[in-house]
Amino acid sequence: MIRVENLHRHFGGFRAVDGASLTIDKGSITGLIGPNGAGKTTLFNVIAGVLEPTSGHVFMDGEDITGMPPHVLFHKGLLRTFQIAHEFSSMTCRENLMMVPGDQSGETLWNAWFGRGRIAQEEAALLKQADEVLDFLTISHLKDEKAGNLSGGQKKLLELGRTMMVDAKIVFLDEVGAGVNRTLLNTIGDAIQRLNVERGYTFCMIEHDMDFIGRLCDPVIVMAEGHVLAEGSIAEIKANEAVIEAYLGTGLKNKEAVS
Repeated sequence: MIRVENLHRHFGGFRAVDGASLTIDKGSITGLIGPNGAGKTTLFNVIAGVLEPTSGHVFMDGEDITGMPPHVLFHKGLLRTFQIAHEFSSMTCRENLMMVPGDQSGETLWNAWFGRGRIAQEEAALLKQADEVLDFLTISHLKDEKAGNLSGGQKKLLELGRTMMVDAKIVFLDEVGAGVNRTLLNTIGDAIQRLNVERGYTFCMIEHDMDFIGRLCDPVIVMAEGHVLAEGSIAEIKANEAVIEAYLGTGLKNKEAVS
């Protein structure tokens, strides 16, 4: 689904992404790991159109999408979430979801005056869809709660819910587990798996929690110093000497050997 070819993103003399090439297969949940400063988030930002690449190409379903802006990629079904959730804090959870779909009739002045019936129908359909999403994510009890009052994990669930309000094909998750307690992390993991199996979502996620990665992801891609260091199953990654030295640490290998 996504193919990245020899991608570079430089900031002056600093090569944040330095010749990265990788493939994300349709229907997969692909993990992206690596030490801080490996270029993971910068890679996400280039793929998602937040940053222009210095050189290289990104393809989606065979189409060159290199440098396309986020709103264009959004309509193609490529979405991303952020390490820090970007909710509308003064709006309810339900309202946050209803804001997502673009090209709503109520966005034009003409329809606001002369298309009120159509607007009402659209809003009723969006409200129903939003309630279904909140129920799917097991947070329907929070539908009328201001999004700013949610916990960090609940905000991550709400952000995941936004992707369900449009025809998402692939979702890039940036540290969805950061600052989330174990119970909510399990709920988020369950939602990701259900979206993958039941709705055909493809995911690529940056994550530091190796247990979470091991539960959800196959394959796992390791980045270091701006390029891809290794790819394989979580077991293969944990046994890879180059990965151990660059990221996981020798202690993990010794621990695995003992157990």
